[in-house]
Amino acid sequence: MATLSDIGVAAGINLLSAFIFFIAFAILRLQPFNDRVYFPKWYLKGLRSSPSRSGAFVKKFVNLDFRSYLRFLNWMPEALKMPELELIDHAGLDSAVYLRTYLIGLKIFVPITFLAWAILVPVNYTNKALELQLRNFTSSDIDKLSISNVPDGSDRFWTHIVMAYAFTFWTCFVLLKEYEKVANLRLQFIASEKRRPDQFTVIVRNLPPDTDESVSESVEHFFLVNHPDTYLTHQVVCNANKLAKLVKKRKSMQNWLDYYQLKYSRNNAKRPLMKTGFLGLCGKQVDAIDRHISEIDKLSNEIAEERERVLKDPKAIMPAAFVSFKSRWGAAVCAQTQQVRNPTSMLTEWAPEPRDVYWQNLAIPYVSIAVRRLIMAVAFFFLTFFFIIPIASVQALATIEGLEKELPFLKPLTEVKFIRSVIQGFLPGIVLKIFLIFLPTILMIMSKFEGFTSISSLQRRSATRYYLFNVVNVFLVSVVAGSAMEQLDTFINQSANEIPKTIGVGVPMRATFFITYIMVDGWAGIAAEILMLKPLIFYHLKNFFLVKTEKDREEAMDPGSLGFNTEEPRIQLYFLLGMVYATVTPALLPFIVVFFGLAYVVFRHQIINVYNQEYESAAAFWPDVHGRIIIALLVSHVALIGLLSTKHLVQSAPLLVALAVLTIWFYTFCKARYEPAFVRYPLQVCSFLHI
Repeated sequence: MATLSDIGVAAGINLLSAFIFFIAFAILRLQPFNDRVYFPKWYLKGLRSSPSRSGAFVKKFVNLDFRSYLRFLNWMPEALKMPELELIDHAGLDSAVYLRTYLIGLKIFVPITFLAWAILVPVNYTNKALELQLRNFTSSDIDKLSISNVPDGSDRFWTHIVMAYAFTFWTCFVLLKEYEKVANLRLQFIASEKRRPDQFTVIVRNLPPDTDESVSESVEHFFLVNHPDTYLTHQVVCNANKLAKLVKKRKSMQNWLDYYQLKYSRNNAKRPLMKTGFLGLCGKQVDAIDRHISEIDKLSNEIAEERERVLKDPKAIMPAAFVSFKSRWGAAVCAQTQQVRNPTSMLTEWAPEPRDVYWQNLAIPYVSIAVRRLIMAVAFFFLTFFFIIPIASVQALATIEGLEKELPFLKPLTEVKFIRSVIQGFLPGIVLKIFLIFLPTILMIMSKFEGFTSISSLQRRSATRYYLFNVVNVFLVSVVAGSAMEQLDTFINQSANEIPKTIGVGVPMRATFFITYIMVDGWAGIAAEILMLKPLIFYHLKNFFLVKTEKDREEAMDPGSLGFNTEEPRIQLYFLLGMVYATVTPALLPFIVVFFGLAYVVFRHQIINVYNQEYESAAAFWPDVHGRIIIALLVSHVALIGLLSTKHLVQSAPLLVALAVLTIWFYTFCKARYEPAFVRYPLQVCSFLHI
């Protein structure tokens, strides 16, 4: 087991790693040739231009103003200066509410940490249960600060129960205020947005076939009859894959034309030439500008012909359409009502904004979607539980005891105190991170197969499954399997009625593993996020080998967007750990607080300066965030019930069950009170908003 010394060494190494990352970032961001890597959002908005350095050639690449290096941490206060309303206008509501998730972590866990360390840590530490009762039990110094150090049947456990109530009520209070705030922000954001076609449009799917009319005529006829006062126009969805390829090809040709015209403008004495053969390496030599103008004209004609063919070809018309209305009120009525008697036909929902539409899934039939989701649910079940075996096995190996058992020749090395501390502090967390590298990609593929029609809904479904996977494999497997395998010798040599007690004491002892995981993933991982080493390398490689025009440069510096399907479940894992260990092992809480504080500052900087959001869903993911924090509370209640039952305090179970019931009631209240704002749009707000 890791000792306080091991944890201290690991914390020092991770803090040093984070500090090195911050220093490297502070230096690299000041260099003129890196400006587009660390401030791309301002370039894409047209509010920033490349730094101009006069004088020596080296000044164009290296910042020689040494005074600027003395202010290497000034990016932190700068990241905190922008007010929330300005941030929403700058980056969108999704990004602003995502940052509020980190703030909620601070609002919840900072008071809980102070309270737990002021009350629970002294209560736990002033006992000697681990020394007196379980001399043959593998424990660590951290365990002396945990509930494991309180003797069975002690009245001190009532302190933990009272604290469980206090922590739960405080968390629910914060969640209530935040849900109300985010719901109001969402309604205000939607009402104040600049008017766009998608705000007056709904998607209609599963259009029924009609032998007498085309799909387009059928849609027009239906809405003229049933929505005569508000219907405006419609556009059926077409299978235009070939058309899309032609448009993409013309875009590439236009980019080459811009390059050759720019090249010619710099040297009017000679027209640029090119060869017409394979990759421009062989063939007849022709004028490059004239050649590309000719090819673009040819492609434009082909695009026009293909567009006409698609619109006239019945086989290219999909059973889905975008229907636009004269007012948001009309769109809201259509989107939130059943259109025909058959509930599986003429399905309507709000149209996502154009960036958010996932076009491949618009035409999937209703029955097919139901079958696909059943298949993916079964596949996810097996994916989750088949992962238990390798994760549990590798986690057992990724300890000093496991390494010495499987690789005995390493024993002399592991007996060196510093190396032992490094292994205890890094190896388990790193192994777990490696196992999860490809999981988000797998889950996103599964979500796409299920037939969701927007990228935001795809990411929300993927995030839900990622969270469930984390609960089972990262939390439960690491706690139960990890502690059980470490105490295997004790299990074998004791009576059967003692095993529940050993498990009850062993569960909080896995806090040391999660502390190392938080330091590796949370501290060092967040610091590495701001360094952006991968985008930095890729940008300079692209800029050197591929960039021909300003458009190429924009694409090269495109930083992408926040991955809600990966980052949000990651945050929720920390909420889960904090809730579960708040009453069990309060020593873990400061590490959680450092994570939320560091992550808030780093991601605020990234959202303001770097990430260019892929879509805007107006914080549609917030009900999922709220629900997962509630799940974390319930898991903490169940864990405490199970733990106290092994401590001869069965009479506490009704009180903790009542606490869980109150938490569920709170969830249902919030769901009924605030979730409609994330599902439906009030007609009262829509009534005066017209095109």
